[in-house]
Amino acid sequence: MLSGGLLSVVAFIVVVGVLIFVHELGHFIAAKALGVQVLRFSLGIGPAIQRLTFKRGETEYGISWLPIGGYVAMATLEEEGTTQALEGGAATVPIDPERVFEKRPRWARGIILVAGVTMNALFAIFVYTVLAGTVGVTRTPTTQIDSVWASALPRGAEALASLHRGDRITSVNGATVTTWEDMLERLLTTPPPIQVGIAGRAPLTLTVAMDEASRTALASAIDQSLPADIHDVVAGGPAARAGFHAGDRVVLVNSDSIVSWSQFTRIIRASVGKELTVGLLRDGAGVTTVVTPTKQATEDPHTHKNVEAGYLGVTYVPPVIHQHFGFPGAVVEGGRQTAHVAGQVLAALEGLITGQLPLRELGGPIRIGQVAGQAAQQSPVALIELMALLSINLAILNLLPIPVLDGGGLMLLLAEAVRRRPLSRELRIRLTNAGLIVVGAVMLFAITNDVIGLFRR
Repeated sequence: MLSGGLLSVVAFIVVVGVLIFVHELGHFIAAKALGVQVLRFSLGIGPAIQRLTFKRGETEYGISWLPIGGYVAMATLEEEGTTQALEGGAATVPIDPERVFEKRPRWARGIILVAGVTMNALFAIFVYTVLAGTVGVTRTPTTQIDSVWASALPRGAEALASLHRGDRITSVNGATVTTWEDMLERLLTTPPPIQVGIAGRAPLTLTVAMDEASRTALASAIDQSLPADIHDVVAGGPAARAGFHAGDRVVLVNSDSIVSWSQFTRIIRASVGKELTVGLLRDGAGVTTVVTPTKQATEDPHTHKNVEAGYLGVTYVPPVIHQHFGFPGAVVEGGRQTAHVAGQVLAALEGLITGQLPLRELGGPIRIGQVAGQAAQQSPVALIELMALLSINLAILNLLPIPVLDGGGLMLLLAEAVRRRPLSRELRIRLTNAGLIVVGAVMLFAITNDVIGLFRR
């Protein structure tokens, strides 16, 4: 078993390496197909690591020293200053002047520029499609509320305290929600103000800030209403000694009717050493037993602090819908999930630009490594899903109109189309250097956030 830190590093290398390869492969395939001479294909930027470099045909393949990106170096009529340095320096093979990038028509250059983000989007669709057809999609089929912990609600979410047991959330900002996962996802990612539709009631308006702590507190303060069905009984625990069986449904504790698992667990946690009379429904017949919860150290699900609470020794698995798809349905589901995640990424980007999402929420490679390590510990599927999510992030961020990014290249191509001639070499170099400064500053800021986050934790 790898330690947590080492696992995060390994997972980061795997995830980022795959995504960069997919992105650059798009540029490579498009350039080759449209007749552009490709000089180098590299994972990483800067000087190449000679021992990890080989040549096949006219193209050099390898890994470079700086593991913060990748590139496909195409033949060009002009040296591009800083960009050329980042791409390993001048070409080592003769350049065919008829196959340089500039000689291709604008539509062909546009295809080459968008091919990387297109491959990232197709990769995400492919991953979600394969998972939908193999692992399937699991959802909890309820949006009914058991209770809201008013004391745990973040600023701007006070209106949720008016909800009562049995209330059902039907929409978030007009988007219908039918599963608990969809509802939480929209509550976590929708910029304020958030309109929460409630069945049979007027909608509620929330103005919760977009920072991670506030949105996590919002999700944690809401308990779902699901039957108190016991999945398993821990051998030797208080419940086992009292005669609880797997499959029992708890319907009564003392004189209180039990309608949900959350309600039942609250009573148990608050009843250390107290004798409780519990009514169970077993195979259609009522059963009554007496049990006394023991004390156990645990984490409070709402404050996330270590506390001592009542322990019964039963486990619970929420009822879920587990759906597998045939090939056509899996493709549709893959496209739907990709579009949904893209919408989340765009909403987060909008929040950063407008100031609704604090800049301290911007994460860099350290945070990506931590999340990748956590996903790897959870399951291979979780790690693959993270790859798809980050692939969509990479596609969208690369379309930003910043020189050195694909979106910046498209911007320069558009300017050329409007002027009917390219921008001057000097202007392109100045814009490229400015783009490098912007991207470098953003990366430095994100890494600083990561380091500050490490100290906070």
